[in-house]
Amino acid sequence: MIKRHDPLPHVQRELSDWRLWATRALVIAFAGLAGLCVVFFTWLGESALVLFHLGRERWPWAPLLWTPLCTVLIVAATRRWWPGAAGSGIPQVMAALDPAVAPEQRGLFVSVRLAVAKVMLTSGGLLGGLSLGREGPSVQVAAGIMHAARRWLPEGATVSAHGLLTAGGAAGIAAAFNTPLGGVMFAIEELTRRPEQRSSGLLIAGIVLAGLVGVSFYGNGTYFGVIHVVELTGALWWPALLLALGCGLLGGLFSRLLVMSLAGPAPGRLSRWRRRQPLWFAAACGLAVAIIGVVTDGAVFGGGYEHTQALLRGQSADGTAAQAWLFAPLKLIATWLTAWAGVPAGIFAPSLSIGAAWGADVAHFSGLAAVHAPALIALGMAGFLAATTQAPLTSFIIVMEMVDGHAMVLSLMACALVASGVSRLLSPALYVSLASAQLQRLPPPADQPGSPASNS
Repeated sequence: MIKRHDPLPHVQRELSDWRLWATRALVIAFAGLAGLCVVFFTWLGESALVLFHLGRERWPWAPLLWTPLCTVLIVAATRRWWPGAAGSGIPQVMAALDPAVAPEQRGLFVSVRLAVAKVMLTSGGLLGGLSLGREGPSVQVAAGIMHAARRWLPEGATVSAHGLLTAGGAAGIAAAFNTPLGGVMFAIEELTRRPEQRSSGLLIAGIVLAGLVGVSFYGNGTYFGVIHVVELTGALWWPALLLALGCGLLGGLFSRLLVMSLAGPAPGRLSRWRRRQPLWFAAACGLAVAIIGVVTDGAVFGGGYEHTQALLRGQSADGTAAQAWLFAPLKLIATWLTAWAGVPAGIFAPSLSIGAAWGADVAHFSGLAAVHAPALIALGMAGFLAATTQAPLTSFIIVMEMVDGHAMVLSLMACALVASGVSRLLSPALYVSLASAQLQRLPPPADQPGSPASNS
């Protein structure tokens, strides 16, 4: 005889457990708050960049003074008051998730204080015209907000600090790119280290809510625009393959350059100068970015959204073919110098703009620009971002949500996987390496030389 299952007792227990509902309400509320903070961050960063461009249009040579000055002030403030805010922000969240980090030490990497500093300093970098994105910093901002919820969780809550950090970091990507699915995949591919089985549905709901907050303010589009792709043909096969291999090679070299520069100590005179005189080094990096920006008529300043949108419209943002094909390498150099200077800066948006430019170059030189330029631009964006971050699924989904049509889903996935595979032959994983460097900021254990206990 089959025994019938009565769901009523389970429902009664579910409804009567106030701790469960308090936990759910708290996580959802903080996820919405994290989304709002990223929306404010987006508005502040865009406003700062608009002010920079207004000043540049009135005084074209002003960046040669203004950009180095802003770089020095930001690096000085970061080193003096908020060292945990330097860099992208993704390595800090990964470091906070490391099992070696004690709960009381997570404040070195994520906190509300660091989130506020990250918003102000990154926006200051955009006010100075530096080549940076706000998506990586949004990860640290949202993770800091979500992690603060742990103080109000009821005793015995099924959501851990690890789960809050993971959900917060993913919510930052979801809200920054208006791509909730991309945020979920980012949590799975980059941040997750152990399963949160009992609360995974709740955390995913929080990630999606943060993405929906961004959508409600900025619409269901992306900051790079919508990519309209016509029917794909066999003529794309060889250009797409060469583009994927090229993105893997160049993105891998870019990633290796960032690892060598930021996860040091790297050899060479410039690295020694950076360690001994960080402010003078920051000024030199800011001046170099300003010179590149003036030469390109402002194309490399900021995240690169405007240049990519112009390419998708079939226009050249800087007017000449020679400058157009120079954009990708110059944007790469400007982004590297911005990160090397030590300012809080992300590389997601610059990487997407670099990939878009290389895709447009391949379309031009293969004679397919008239019809298939949007498709190759999309492939370039997915390929270069995947090669730089070695997160092919996240990269593929972020770009997929920009494409109008499903014809490119498999092509984007294949390009991201090939480019990421080539990159792995050239460079260690970027964020894993930078997270390891972040862990070096932890104080030594009490039984090791140099600790207060060993010196007493």
